[in-house]
Amino acid sequence: MILAQLPETFESHGVQWSSLLPLLILVGGGMTLLVVGAVAGRLPRGFYAAATVVIGLAAFVFAWVDWHRVNTDGAMPLVGSALSLDGFSVFFMVVIISSLVLAALLADDYLRRERLDGVEPYVVMILSAVGAIVLASANDLVVVFLGLETLSIALYVLAAVHRRRLESQEASLKYFLLGSFSSAFFLYGVALVYGATGSTNMGSVGRFLADNVLLENGLLLAGLALMFVGLAFKVSAVHFHTWTPDVYQGAPTPITAFMASASKAAAFAALLRIFYLTFQTYSVDWRPIVWVVAVLTLIIGSITAVVQTDVKRMMAYSSISHAGFILVGVEAATDRGTAAALFYVLAYSFMVIGSFGVITLVGRTGDSRHDVDDYRGLGRSRPVLALTFTVLLLAQAGVPLTSGFLAKFEVIGAAVDAESYAIAIIAMVASVISAFVYLRIVVSMYLVDASAETDGEGVRIPAGAGLALLVTVAFTLFAGILPNLVVDFARDAVPVLVAGP
Repeated sequence: MILAQLPETFESHGVQWSSLLPLLILVGGGMTLLVVGAVAGRLPRGFYAAATVVIGLAAFVFAWVDWHRVNTDGAMPLVGSALSLDGFSVFFMVVIISSLVLAALLADDYLRRERLDGVEPYVVMILSAVGAIVLASANDLVVVFLGLETLSIALYVLAAVHRRRLESQEASLKYFLLGSFSSAFFLYGVALVYGATGSTNMGSVGRFLADNVLLENGLLLAGLALMFVGLAFKVSAVHFHTWTPDVYQGAPTPITAFMASASKAAAFAALLRIFYLTFQTYSVDWRPIVWVVAVLTLIIGSITAVVQTDVKRMMAYSSISHAGFILVGVEAATDRGTAAALFYVLAYSFMVIGSFGVITLVGRTGDSRHDVDDYRGLGRSRPVLALTFTVLLLAQAGVPLTSGFLAKFEVIGAAVDAESYAIAIIAMVASVISAFVYLRIVVSMYLVDASAETDGEGVRIPAGAGLALLVTVAFTLFAGILPNLVVDFARDAVPVLVAGP
């Protein structure tokens, strides 16, 4: 309560410093950690991971303080009108910081196992989370671009952190080249929107479009299309998904977990704030495009996953399919659709981090044992780990009493409410198809005997990774059995535009 009532004298020049504390803690903590790593001698094992977790938890606490402040005082600008604090931005702060903490727990043993332990991966991961939060909180299209680039550049570096694996270097280069093109598309779209409306501030653009009817709106629609291309790349929507399987497969597995959760969450935050909120008056123009992209993403993601034999590539195409489900909520263009998309992002973030956590452990030294056959007999040799993976896979398949079931139910229900019956049916069919992918891994773990090469006895479960898996499974079951608290959190995270100058 004391923190929530900091005096107004702490705020100055349009900057709400107290509300910026989650970001300031991440930036300051990351820089401090970098200095400590540079000047300190030999530090205890796990120090960098533990420090990252502490920094993340401190930011998490102040994010909840911001949540209570928003519920009391309403939405407010943070830095002029460039950033905004509302339930929507705080929701994504929680998702992104949670992803950071869990990914750091997974990375601890992995980096030491691969002889890559050092301060740099953790600091870059923290800075990537900062970019993701800026992206989710942006109230100006230029700030969206800055957050997008901060997030992306950090991820390009993280993808290449395994210097001895050629696949890691290749993944980073491919991600960088294609990501640069997507950023250029987005920035050009911002320029066209500015030309059509005279502003890049989302509040000003929204007000301008509500008060004026553009007789010739080709410039504006072209800008919307280009911005959608840039963000569709980040969420791995078809046909902007081609980078995803190779990058997910080549990047270090804990980094893939962070990429699949925090990066996707931030990109969807920007997509919702820009299209659902700022350009709501033009929903009749952008909804058909989102409809087509969502359908293609659902179908291609689920079908292509079926023919994969590498589990990381399976999860990559599964990630594409899940992006299609979230786009179903975006396409609804309603409050229920937005709440459903938010709940899906939250549920998926925990499911995918837990899944890649298991993949990290089974991959063992070298991070190379990711074939489906490498999971043969895991249910006998490592029953707890196999049960953990089973719960997370069944949740992704949408089995009842898991968060995945409720997430899919909510987005399909939102589509039905918006009278988008066709896409609701397609989503249900895609869910059935993708279930085969997850069941295939479960069958390999429990119903196929292990050979000497695939024996799971060599799989270790370090304390940090075990804690991360415990948290992800607990949340997945809790949100599926007692969902009201999580559902209300998503429904209360209402995006609000702050008027510009």
